[in-house]
Amino acid sequence: MSIPTKGDHKPVRPWTIYVIHHSHTDIGYTERQERIEQYHIDFIRQALSIVEAARSGDKPEWKPFRWTCETFWAVDQFLKVASPLEKEAFQQAVIRGDIELSGTYLNMTELPDLDLLLRNHSKAQQYAKSFGHHIDSAMTADINGYSWGYATSLLENDIQHLFSCIHTHHGMYPLGRKQTPFWWEAPNGDKLLVWNGEHYMFGNELGFCPNALGKYIIKDELQHTLSEPEDRHNEVATLRINRYLWNLEQEQYPYSFIPIMVSGLGTDNASPNAEIAEWITQWNEQFGDQITIKLATLSEFFATLKQEDLSSLPVHRGDWPDWWSDGVASTALHTGIYRDAQRTLRKAKRLVQQVELTNTADIDAASEALTMYAEHTWGYHSSVYEPWHPQVQMLEVRKQAYAAEASKRAYRLLDQALVARHGALLSPNRPLRYEVINTEPGAATLQVTLPLDGWETTILKEDFELIDESTGDTLPYQISHKHTIVTELTLLPNEARILHINVLSQQGMKSSRNSMVTACNIKPVSCEGVDDIWEPSSSTNPIMVDSCSMESETMRIEWKINEGITAWIDKRLSTDLLDTNRKHAPFTPVYEVTPVQDEHNPSQVCSARSRMGRNRKGVNVQRDAGRLTRVQVLDNGPLYATVEFEFEVKGLSYYALTLKMFANQPRVEVSVRLHKESVWLPENVYLALPFSMGTEAELYVEKAGCLVRPWVDQLPGSCLDYTCIQEGLFWHTAEGDETLILSMPDTPLLQLGTLDHSHRKLHTQQSGKDTPSTYAWILTNYWETNFKATLGGFYEFRYAIDRLHYMTPEQTVGALHASTGQFTVHRIKS
Repeated sequence: MSIPTKGDHKPVRPWTIYVIHHSHTDIGYTERQERIEQYHIDFIRQALSIVEAARSGDKPEWKPFRWTCETFWAVDQFLKVASPLEKEAFQQAVIRGDIELSGTYLNMTELPDLDLLLRNHSKAQQYAKSFGHHIDSAMTADINGYSWGYATSLLENDIQHLFSCIHTHHGMYPLGRKQTPFWWEAPNGDKLLVWNGEHYMFGNELGFCPNALGKYIIKDELQHTLSEPEDRHNEVATLRINRYLWNLEQEQYPYSFIPIMVSGLGTDNASPNAEIAEWITQWNEQFGDQITIKLATLSEFFATLKQEDLSSLPVHRGDWPDWWSDGVASTALHTGIYRDAQRTLRKAKRLVQQVELTNTADIDAASEALTMYAEHTWGYHSSVYEPWHPQVQMLEVRKQAYAAEASKRAYRLLDQALVARHGALLSPNRPLRYEVINTEPGAATLQVTLPLDGWETTILKEDFELIDESTGDTLPYQISHKHTIVTELTLLPNEARILHINVLSQQGMKSSRNSMVTACNIKPVSCEGVDDIWEPSSSTNPIMVDSCSMESETMRIEWKINEGITAWIDKRLSTDLLDTNRKHAPFTPVYEVTPVQDEHNPSQVCSARSRMGRNRKGVNVQRDAGRLTRVQVLDNGPLYATVEFEFEVKGLSYYALTLKMFANQPRVEVSVRLHKESVWLPENVYLALPFSMGTEAELYVEKAGCLVRPWVDQLPGSCLDYTCIQEGLFWHTAEGDETLILSMPDTPLLQLGTLDHSHRKLHTQQSGKDTPSTYAWILTNYWETNFKATLGGFYEFRYAIDRLHYMTPEQTVGALHASTGQFTVHRIKS
């Protein structure tokens, strides 16, 4: 190997480099998903062949080889097809330490709830225990963060170490530096030892793998190709390794060792490569007295780290928001289906336990499909540059199919549980009896719709009453403009009620609804039957609606044409719940597009995206906020009133906002329906959520297994701009335990920072005067590689606003889940 150039930087102290050889798992970025599965099964077989050849003496030069299975998903697929001999050889290789299991299942977004995280993180450990082994370490690659509950899930599965390989493309590592350890304190106070590492293929840039010499993170003067002649490769490697270690010394790096990840080829989803072991042996023969390079496993590295005095390591408590969770908004329709499937699966599992059903097949299949959809790869690598490419189309359909499969399996499980609870399937003369169940962990008062078959809607013209069989009481109800029956119930957790519709006219009682009327002289309906003249609300209804406001006993909402909603008043406290510093009215659409000179040029639509960095928009972004143009009343009755608002906004050919105000409680359910035009340019669509409980209130979001206060409970240096949440957010003030809940069942991304293009701030860089603004980030296609290129299509997203009193933040989570989960309603037998 060549000596470094005279006068170039070299480290002073002796060093050991621990090289962790793995294959980064991207389910679909480089190939079809099923082809990737085939690859990773074969990678394990290749690794086994290498270690067996080394042990047998056929290839003694491969003896240093070690292979780390980055994800247990790959092992899972291997075990499904491996022969008994292969399974035994694999277990022995793991026991010896030639092959290592990582405790992670896949590299995930923040979509999974805690149930799914716990399930997936248990898989590797359960397998290891089956042959007397224990996993203490896990690694991730590519992704830029994790929900705080991720730490909880690892620790509960007895995994003590996490190695994170951040990819800073449109993202960033926390803490202000890479290659540093810290203790990550979980919500319950337990601690996970984390190594905040370098890019997952940095070893390729340092030259550890022949014929895979990369240049991505390193920005030096050296120009080369992946496959250079041996002398040239070694010259580059020697120069870079010495420079890198010298630089660590200049940065006051405290240890004499450093971990580096390496790939067997210059690509994601790469095979193991025994030539890495050969190259490292040659290096050590020449330079090992000063710089020793050793192939190692995660456990070996962490064991070395724990020999140091770690008592002074910083302890960081809080969330680690993932910069890369924004991909979920590029396929917003299917993300909504995913989230509904996740809630339905939780609901179905609770009901299955109650009726003592055994159906692990659908639970496992639904969980696996949820996992595959939530995996961090959001499409083929050229999805924006060539969106018509067959690979782009195939991978997109397969990705979306995971959400559909999860939904199908979860609902099938729910259907089976409901039939076991005496559910009535379709048959003539089905009784008009319904069971309403609260499967969520919190008590709630919600309105429920009692489903009718199409031929049964004739009863709506009859006189009938709605009976609660548990009390014998007659319940109030309202017939909606969609010809359904809506009532309201308060249920405790796991409580169920039986309701039935008693049609009075069928019992020989007089029906006032069937009386003949020749004409109506006071209702402004034309001869065509079109009812389009504004009518003030009837004084008999508890909600008053006029041309600029709607008002119940507890809430008042006001609006103005062109401006949108101008006030959202809690009448009990005489307080406007809208932020006085808001830039946009609540639920107003905000559309952004970054133009290019030639919008039909693939190179330009991609390069404009790649220049955005962490802004998610260009410096020349064009922004347009919706303008309220039309308001109409859809419903008004004893239980609720519904008002529809239509907006005009660029980029959307249709945008309608519906507010459903409850008469008997401070709750408003919101529906947003829109048609997004198809555009190839980078775009974003936000919904303004400018709610507030005053300067003393704290903002909380629910994430997997925990509550987080954004901009407070976070790792230093982590993302401030947005976060991926579970069921919603709320503002809480300690005085009186006052809470304002905002449920977000369909759209998980919450935008918190300014929408403006600017230098981004990281956590701890914000001033004390800065407070998070709140927007739902519902659509985006800004990423230049694997996002869906166009957002065009029809969408509906739901939200709900609730005012609660005398409830702690922890208690609020149950109410939030009940708000999004809703009560389960089904027809039952007599």
